[in-house]
Amino acid sequence: MTVPDAFVVDGRTLSCDDVVRVATGDVPVRVAPEAMAAAHLAWETAGAASSARPVYGRTTGVGANKDAVVGTGGPGEHDLRLLRSHAAGVGELLEPAVVRAAMLIRLNQLAAGGSGIHPRFVTALETALRTGAVPTVHDGGSIGTGDLATLAEIALALTGHVPWARGAVRAVALEPGDALAFMSSNAVTLARAVLATDELNRLLGSAHTVTALSYCALAGSPEAFAEEVHARRPHPGSVRSAARLRELLWHEGDLSPGRRIQDPFGLRAFPQVHGPALDAVDRLRSTLEIEVNAAAENPLIDVVGGGVFHHGLFSTAYVALALDQVRAAVHHVAELSAARLGDLMEPEFTGLAPFLAAGPEGSSGLMILEYLTHDALGRLRHAAGPVTLGTSVISRGVEDHASFTPHAARSTAASAGSYRTVLACELVAAVRVLRLAGTAPRGRLLAARFADLDASLPDVREDHRVGDDVHAAGAAIDRWGRSAQAGVSP
Repeated sequence: MTVPDAFVVDGRTLSCDDVVRVATGDVPVRVAPEAMAAAHLAWETAGAASSARPVYGRTTGVGANKDAVVGTGGPGEHDLRLLRSHAAGVGELLEPAVVRAAMLIRLNQLAAGGSGIHPRFVTALETALRTGAVPTVHDGGSIGTGDLATLAEIALALTGHVPWARGAVRAVALEPGDALAFMSSNAVTLARAVLATDELNRLLGSAHTVTALSYCALAGSPEAFAEEVHARRPHPGSVRSAARLRELLWHEGDLSPGRRIQDPFGLRAFPQVHGPALDAVDRLRSTLEIEVNAAAENPLIDVVGGGVFHHGLFSTAYVALALDQVRAAVHHVAELSAARLGDLMEPEFTGLAPFLAAGPEGSSGLMILEYLTHDALGRLRHAAGPVTLGTSVISRGVEDHASFTPHAARSTAASAGSYRTVLACELVAAVRVLRLAGTAPRGRLLAARFADLDASLPDVREDHRVGDDVHAAGAAIDRWGRSAQAGVSP
């Protein structure tokens, strides 16, 4: 068995793909020596600054308690009170992959050298990720100005004050300033956003194959995807989407004219609707990669000039707006999938029985797929509502704005599951049409996808429970997304 190469955390170059790989796989992690040195220098700088001037969260309380002077009691006593008071422990438990992603992001941010936390916390996070230790973390209390409650729970696990969900590391001691330096981050929200974005990106990629199979089942027209058409309005996403469909359908020169002079919108407008979703995901990934590499702690410790800066980098409006845009774009894409499903059920488009029934007169066939699809589409529509229209005023009016980015990230994760269901229902119907018509797709790329489906999707034509079909189709969609991400051809 080969041991994977260690992923090196340097505080500068963490990508969304890196986060997914470490969060979902057994990838060892180590901190670059220069990053550890930067964290150590920031800790020394913070200590020197705190002895010369008031520093929020180090020599003062937090929130509306910003003017209260702290420091009495034993070393780290105020910090322990701060962690305990903020670790509310409310809400559902976070999945281990989300917690691991959050720990990696927080480790990378600390390695950027702006927090002033004691370097032992950097080492402790590195050890936890290397050994597979996962804290118990509840999902509650974040509104987009820092994941205070969730990160406080992780810090309490690292300091030995709460039990771990899996494994453990040797407890580290708290020093003045460590509590806020650890909590001042949106790492948990970013973790969920990265994982949800990765899932949506894979589903959007697989949607090209699903649409291509529906195109074959409906005998679509190639004109809507022609390069000459998309060169006239060259938005990157729509150009890329049309090119992928051409690759899947006609990479060997098969340009059949199609049954109709022009197709319904589900086929004809696919690149124009799918393209904005691809572009939105690209912008979101770029935004997230800025965030996961940011030294955004408040206050920021400047090791170059020795200064301390109190600021508002904790605000995540960029991420919230980007997540809102992605969900809206994906909802449009899912609507087209539902439209294609309706076309696949219609004898006028397929020449087959209504609802693709193959049994006695009055058989329902795949009628229920439309109900499943519109249930999932309704859920997706509710999840697509913008979170950025709300705000809050808390802490005696001192904190008077919030982006609600955590809610946007949760809704985005929920959207991925709903979108998968919509695509899976369309795929089941497309395969049924191709089987009933006896017209397997030609061409190496799409034929390989269809062969995968033919082997994994039950071929039961009389009325039956279609849940197994939908689950198998969803699994195939996930396989295609992972293989495309890994650069593996069908």
